[in-house]
Amino acid sequence: MEEKKPMGWKELYLKEDWWAIYLGLGIMIAAIAFFYGESPFLKSLSVLPPTWTDSGRLIEHFSTKAGWYALQFIIWLIIFSISTRVLGFKQSEYIPSFIFLYILSIITFIIGAYKPLKHYGFEAPLVALLLGLIISNIIRLPKWMDSGFRVEYYIKTGIVLLGATLPFTLIIWAGPVAFMQATIISVTTCLTIYFVASKIFGLDRRFGAVLGVGGAICGVSAAIAVGGAVKAKKEDISVAIALVTIWAIIMIFFIPYFSKLLNLHPAPVGAWVGSSEFADAAGFAAAVAYGNMVGNEEPAIRAFTLMKVIGRDIWLGIWSFIFAVIACLRWEKEESGTRPKASEIWWRFPKFVLGFFVASVIITIIASGYSLQDYEKILKPELIKPIKSLRSWAFIFCFLSIGLTTRFRELASAGKKPFWAFTIGVIVNVVLGFILSIYVFGEFWISKTAQ
Repeated sequence: MEEKKPMGWKELYLKEDWWAIYLGLGIMIAAIAFFYGESPFLKSLSVLPPTWTDSGRLIEHFSTKAGWYALQFIIWLIIFSISTRVLGFKQSEYIPSFIFLYILSIITFIIGAYKPLKHYGFEAPLVALLLGLIISNIIRLPKWMDSGFRVEYYIKTGIVLLGATLPFTLIIWAGPVAFMQATIISVTTCLTIYFVASKIFGLDRRFGAVLGVGGAICGVSAAIAVGGAVKAKKEDISVAIALVTIWAIIMIFFIPYFSKLLNLHPAPVGAWVGSSEFADAAGFAAAVAYGNMVGNEEPAIRAFTLMKVIGRDIWLGIWSFIFAVIACLRWEKEESGTRPKASEIWWRFPKFVLGFFVASVIITIIASGYSLQDYEKILKPELIKPIKSLRSWAFIFCFLSIGLTTRFRELASAGKKPFWAFTIGVIVNVVLGFILSIYVFGEFWISKTAQ
């Protein structure tokens, strides 16, 4: 592997990580300013298509919100065009490609908001992946359009915005039991997949790390973050994302129907979904699906949120740092015979994770002045929701870009070993999540969601 020298402090304007931080924190600061100024501007700007079954409602929505969609598009285009130009991308390629991506994103949101599809788990992120894959492998867009499909830039921006919706006070409100279960699940799943991949199947340990963390936390985000930290191959990250997607779809159906067979309480099932799903959107769909089956979706959604969105997702930064240290101080020392400088850890560490934590700290300071009830009634709808909606756009840009740049032939060349390594981890994860959620902490989840 050819070693690239760190670019030093030039990375402050030459790396996507920093631009993702600038964009994510900029959106958060604007949201805070509008919140305290009692201005509805950002709430209007963060427009999304509503859930629909009647096309008339959809037509009415776009006829009244068309101006906000146009303004949102212009702002996204200006921000991304300026930053990608500094990063060295041809604007003659990037701009038309992003226009295509934005239009496709609106179509994706419309399809994902169709109520019958949402009921079966086909929400916008999953629709984005499938739509992108269909276009990429059947229609085959011109290669130059990849300039606008900046997978890492969009997901890194989304992760910083994720931090802006996750105050640490939520962990306190969730309680030590929720964090303990999330920790057990994250550590066990990651180490299982890594051990099977690298020790049993003999895959590259960097690949094993990407697979392990992809299964332990929030698949796509984790695979990209840790892939950068350990300098994994791009194709390895793509394989990990594909496996995460496959199992996320399977779990949307398996967990709710298996739980219905056992007639389980929705709260422990929500926690099980949070323990064993591999994507936030897919997990939410599974929790809602089971809630609808038993006629009580609120406990399932609350338990899922505490386990997955709060408990497991917070591990993204932790695993990124751990594997950056291991890759830098051990693996590369063994490969090169020389010990890298400790400063290499800093240059290697995915900086956008710092943006995630900074955003979370700022929101934590603001949320500390509110009770859980006031957080739900005031802060969440007025401050968190607009940030969350804009985060959804960033994630859809990412998931579409993943699909649009993924070719099945390239994934098939990876062979069966990555699939089986990940699948063994899935089995361990699902069984352990079931035992912890239903039998060990079942009463806790029932009482916690009843509050």
